[in-house]
Amino acid sequence: MQEVKPPNRIERPTGKTIFLAGSIEMGKAIHWQQKVVEAFSNTNLVFFNPRRDDWDSSWEQRIDNPQFFEQVNWELDHIEKADLVIFYFDPSTQSPVTLMELGIVAKSGKRAIVCCPDGFWRKGNVDVVCQRYGCTQVALLDELIACMEEVLLS
Repeated sequence: MQEVKPPNRIERPTGKTIFLAGSIEMGKAIHWQQKVVEAFSNTNLVFFNPRRDDWDSSWEQRIDNPQFFEQVNWELDHIEKADLVIFYFDPSTQSPVTLMELGIVAKSGKRAIVCCPDGFWRKGNVDVVCQRYGCTQVALLDELIACMEEVLLS
């Protein structure tokens, strides 16, 4: 297993690639990415994890801020590269960027697995998008991991 975080890039991954899209929201969300990555530690999967180790909350979210611009482009580049995009919507967050990414991925037809537990403030919207565009949907993080195992390791 390999985990790639921004600003690092990998040109030719040796295994299937998974983008970890989902709630971060400046640390409000649980560290769900770590749980997913650990579940697949004995595989040859490559995880693209946007949860940047050196994120600085003082970076202005503006196109002319080089660090912010680099982060957003890293995420978009790796969503496009990924064989599978998984989404986790933490009910304690609003996750507007994740909602936007779901729209991009769902409309593209790229394979996605979405975990949106009860209590997420826009669960109804997520449910409709998943149904309309054929995204696999589960209710709990453990179910997301089990679904990934079925899709990736079978």
